[in-house]
Amino acid sequence: MPLLAKAKTTYLVWITFYQTLPKIHKHSLGQKIDTILVEIIEAIAIASFLYREEKIPWVRLAIRKTDTVKILLMILWETKSLDDKKYITLSMGINEIGKMLGGWNGQLIKQNSPK
Repeated sequence: MPLLAKAKTTYLVWITFYQTLPKIHKHSLGQKIDTILVEIIEAIAIASFLYREEKIPWVRLAIRKTDTVKILLMILWETKSLDDKKYITLSMGINEIGKMLGGWNGQLIKQNSPK
């Protein structure tokens, strides 16, 4: 599944950046972002194995968590804990995940709406 692969790849990029975060953010924002990224992967994996009508809550959960990660990454960048290059790299991955989730959500809504 391309979405799951993108989420995994983005997490692998994150984990290399996470290791170099300043101590002040590593154990607060960094840990929170790490946890949420794992939860996004989990929600996508769960949704991919459910029946069509059961997928929507999990896809929407992943969308909400993706939006949260965007904000938390922005905070790390604004506080200079992530440099521009790292922020752009992560943001591109997260934005792509968000677009893919949005497309999946729209497709599920169309498929589950009464004819």
